[in-house]
This record gives sequence, structure tokens and C-alpha cells, in this order.
Amino acid sequence: MAFISHYNRFCFFVLLMLLRIASAQLSSDYYATTCPRALSVVRSSVINAVVKEHRMGASLLRLHFHDCFVNGCDASVLLDDTSNFTGEKTALPNVRSLRGFEVIDTIKSQLESICPGVVSCADILAVAARDSVLLFGGPSWTVQLGRRDSTTASLSDANTELPSPSLDLKDLISSFSTKGFSAKEMVALSGSHTMGQARCQMFRDRIYNETNINSEFATFLKSNCTQSSGTDDNLSPLDITSPVFFDNAYFKNLVDSKGLLHSDQQLFSGGSTDSLVTTYSNSSGTFYADFANAMLKMGNLNPLTATSGQIRTNCRKTN
Repeated sequence: MAFISHYNRFCFFVLLMLLRIASAQLSSDYYATTCPRALSVVRSSVINAVVKEHRMGASLLRLHFHDCFVNGCDASVLLDDTSNFTGEKTALPNVRSLRGFEVIDTIKSQLESICPGVVSCADILAVAARDSVLLFGGPSWTVQLGRRDSTTASLSDANTELPSPSLDLKDLISSFSTKGFSAKEMVALSGSHTMGQARCQMFRDRIYNETNINSEFATFLKSNCTQSSGTDDNLSPLDITSPVFFDNAYFKNLVDSKGLLHSDQQLFSGGSTDSLVTTYSNSSGTFYADFANAMLKMGNLNPLTATSGQIRTNCRKTN
């Protein structure tokens, strides 16, 4: 009888562990019954935001990336500072750079009105990023859902875990490797720079001091980015060829030495990733497929699930 009792307890323990594992998995139909309109609400809001300002598509994509690379996809990047912690918004890679918080606020408010306490801010970020890429002509992918939101954020982690635009190829590969990405996935994700803009302060050193840059391209950029700090916030497109489309022109630009950031051009600088850049520059289909797969993987970086975290009713603060 003692053996049967121990056996039953063991079976119950195994079943409990299996249930916990199952509950921790993300799924594409997570809101199918609890908030069936969730995805359509996100998409319509993203469309409205992008129509008002085309740059917003790139900003929403970047929000998701900067969220996931700091302690996982948990919407910590959206939290305002409190008396208990200093959040990620003022970290060097984010301050005067991250945008789109108001768009996320609008989406969250709409979802709270129809499905209160159901859809997480982390999931909103993931879906908004996918929809932004799709709206600009890029690939789509089936977003996995069921993330929960963090109850804290870390300024120090944001300052150390996000890759800098000044990194060389070796350090770029290492930075992405610590998050589980291969060099191939790193190059594919870098292709997100086919959208968006960068501040003069981020590429000034490249256009004035680096030699692996197209001279006409550098001259053109210098007219909007002088050597004085007075032009720090002046913007230039990361993809000079087709800045309002998600395509493979970013990689074609790298082959022509027209990468805006130092880290961009490092992908095609006589190193191990040159062949990948060449492949993507010649085949948008290959780039799209690899980018979509890498985005799916990124969306799975350490999500909070089951009873971890919470579903914030306001993405800027904990409940």
C-alpha cells in the first residue's frame, strides 16, 4: 500500500510538472476565446499610427527588439521610473531614441475596454512589431502569444545588454550569441535597419573618420550632420535607397559601402558575414524567410508565462 501511495504521489508530481510546462508554452491562438478581437485591434491601431507618421513602423519594431534583449520579452521597456527602480527608458541606447509609447498606450486602452485584464503589454509589442513589418511590405509570421508583463525593469541591464552601433563584427556576433542567436540570425535581424532613421550623433564618427564608406554617400550625409554637436539630433535614414519600404536594399547598400552605422558596415567588411550579406542582397525571399524565423525566435526570449509576472492594465506601471 505504501508503494502504491508513493507511486500515486509520483504520478501526480509528473502530471503537475507536465501541466506547468504546457502552461508555459506560447501559442498562436492564446486569445482566441478570451479576446478574439485582440489582433485586429492591434493591427488597426498600428495602421493608424503609421499613416500619421511613417517612421512609427520602425519605432514599434525597435521597441519589441529593445524589450526582448533586456531580460526577455516582458514589456519592461515600457515601465516608467518609480521610487523602487529606475527603468530602461533613460538607458543610453534608449534615451531620446525609443519612440511609440503612446501608440502602445492607445492599443492597451482599447483592449482594456473590450477585454479587461487579458492581453499583456508584451504581446502587444510582439504583434505591433510584426504588423509594422508587414505594412511596409515585409514578411509576416505567426506571432506566438501568452507572455505576461514584468513588475520591474533595470537601467543597468539595458545599458549593458543592448548592442551598441559602435560594435565591431566580433563583438556583434558575441552580443547576439549571448541571447542564443547565430551569426546568420544576427545578420538577418540587422536587416530591420531597412526601416527607420538614426541620429547624427550615432554615425558622425563613421562619416568623418572611417574609410570603408562610399565617398559620395559620406559627403551627402555631412550636409545634415556637421562635426559640431549642434546637429546631434538630425536624422538620416538607415536605408538611404528605400527608407519607407521593408526590403533587402539595406544589404545592397552594405555591398556598396553605404551602411549608415559602424555596426551596419561591419556586416560587410571582409569578415565572416560577407557571404550572408551578399546572399540577402541578391535574394529578398531568403532574407524574408530568415528574418521571420529570427523574429519568432526573438519573441521567445525568456517570456514570463503561467503565474509569473502580471497582465498590466497600464503598460507604463505595474498594477
